[in-house]
Amino acid sequence: MTPFIAEVIGTMLLILLGNGVVANVVLKDTKGNNSGWIVITTAWALAVFVGVTVAGPISGAHLNPAVTIGLAAAGKFSWDLVPSYIAAQMIGGMLGAFLVWLFNKDHFAITEDEGAKLACFSTSPAIRKPSSNLISEIIGTFVLVFVIFHFSDPSISLQADPTAKVGLGTVGAIPVTFLVWVIGLSLGGTTGYAINPARDLAPRIMHAILPVKGSSDWGYAWIPVVGPITGAIIAAVLYGFLK
Repeated sequence: MTPFIAEVIGTMLLILLGNGVVANVVLKDTKGNNSGWIVITTAWALAVFVGVTVAGPISGAHLNPAVTIGLAAAGKFSWDLVPSYIAAQMIGGMLGAFLVWLFNKDHFAITEDEGAKLACFSTSPAIRKPSSNLISEIIGTFVLVFVIFHFSDPSISLQADPTAKVGLGTVGAIPVTFLVWVIGLSLGGTTGYAINPARDLAPRIMHAILPVKGSSDWGYAWIPVVGPITGAIIAAVLYGFLK
């Protein structure tokens, strides 16, 4: 296991479970059909927990190019490692999207709604207005990255021996889980809260490659890339200024 492999596997699991719940909710004749937004946002948050649990000890579990760029911009991560991390996240996102399609292949085949099928790969706006959609993605990702900067190490110092610490292990993944959950519940209704270029662009590429009918909506694809990166950089600048 290397940081590169950890980012690939962590992002793959994130997309498999995150886009997997969308497929379960929107594809025809699934057991979870029409179960709603609460199910989607909750499962996406738990998908983050799974990805962070696996990749966290090895790579820091960025799982998101915006997070990687934001950390680098804040001086918390080496710029030299940014390209390899983003490449790993994109590969993981594509693998996860492929597994979502493979897992739900029969339900894709009987679903006529092309928009629903695209939703199992990438995001789309509730009201298509590029300026507003871009602002939504900037603000959502700003909240994500700015709060991540303020996470404390997952450990407890002992009063008897201040140098000793009890690690919380996978419990350390819980803060980002709640963070993604509340972003989805509060800020996700406008664009589907991509807040992660690898979460949107990598699966969108797979939608275009795989035998899934319908447009991949490339005219919108730049917003879930530019918006999150912009939001992450703003978060890094503000964090550095306040610090």
